[in-house]
Amino acid sequence: MSDSVSLHLHVPEPSARPGQTTDFSYLKLSPAGALPGLPLDVTPPETTDYTRGLIRVLDDDGNAVGDWARDISDDILLKGMHAMLKTRAYDARLLIAQRQKKTSFYMQCLGEEAIAVGQTLALRDGDMHFPTYRQQGILLAKGVSMVDMMCQVLSNAADPLRGRQLPIMYSYKEHGFFSISGNLTTQYIQAVGWAMASAIKGDTKIAAAWVGDGATAEGDFHAALTFAEVYHAPVILNIVNNQWAISTFQAIAGGEHTTLATRGLGYGIPSLRVDGNDFLAVYAVSRWAAARARASLGPTLIEWITYRAGPHSTSDDPSKYRPADDAERFPLGDPVARLKKHLIARGLWSDEQHEATRAALDEEVVQALKEAERHGILGSDKRPGAADMFEDVYKDMPDHLRRQRQQLGV
Repeated sequence: MSDSVSLHLHVPEPSARPGQTTDFSYLKLSPAGALPGLPLDVTPPETTDYTRGLIRVLDDDGNAVGDWARDISDDILLKGMHAMLKTRAYDARLLIAQRQKKTSFYMQCLGEEAIAVGQTLALRDGDMHFPTYRQQGILLAKGVSMVDMMCQVLSNAADPLRGRQLPIMYSYKEHGFFSISGNLTTQYIQAVGWAMASAIKGDTKIAAAWVGDGATAEGDFHAALTFAEVYHAPVILNIVNNQWAISTFQAIAGGEHTTLATRGLGYGIPSLRVDGNDFLAVYAVSRWAAARARASLGPTLIEWITYRAGPHSTSDDPSKYRPADDAERFPLGDPVARLKKHLIARGLWSDEQHEATRAALDEEVVQALKEAERHGILGSDKRPGAADMFEDVYKDMPDHLRRQRQQLGV
């Protein structure tokens, strides 16, 4: 026994830290058009290659190739470009607002805009999204008032949530956007339950659940997959793998020697890996998954490969844990630039149109923020009052809350 080797643990590490160069070969990329289209009634084993490869439509020259490129209208492409540019402008302006101490906190989706926008355009009004932190593109693609959204971020007197949620944790039932939760992965089980209820009622609405790569290590993720598969819930299970869960590399969640998409196969769910920076791939695969759900063929799990180009939040400094040039070197590029290249090649867009649209949207965002600021900013007197915390909690306010409100004198 004296010759026994001591046990040791393996702690996954990224291929580079600050000052080094990331080796992105771990991403396991596939050429555009290499993975063919799939029938709606595909079996989980038939998607095995799709959990290890990567569905891509746009090639390096901006051409759309392969089965997944079919029947995507020019109108959808132009709507996608507009919504992504709007999302990027919104993010940039609110990041500045946080730095100016107009709000306490903000989280961008820089580099991930195609995923939320593409799936939103593939779904219908009435479908319900159960989002995580970086799906503001859903609301902006739906045309939700930016002033309302900004008032929520500023937590001011016009905040539709009356100061009860951390900035960026929006909630819009009328727009199919379930309240964002700071407790990660709760939305997965909620989405599956909502989808099951829709099926029980004989409705036609489906659900879409969203988590990041780190949240796939949570217990709720696995409970949700079990129920989704057993009951064939009409739900799309999205994993946005942007490579980093705050400062923790995605391998810590289990993505080092396999892909996160393979977890769906283990539960008997058709599962795919998709280029999340390719708007056409996002739209095409989301449309396919939605059609499966509406045909009562059950859930689809999709791992979207992308990169978080900015910090985790305004409380984070990514230069402490990853190379500063990672976003520029990420092999799947920038989603806005890639769609722009495709549209120009098709004669649907131009550099001049792009710049004019970008400038117009930036001005629209500036004016919306000015309007929102009239209702107050962080630290101003224009904010929800103490009495608001007692309202809308119970249908009929219980006696103990009445007494507490009276003690506060509100």
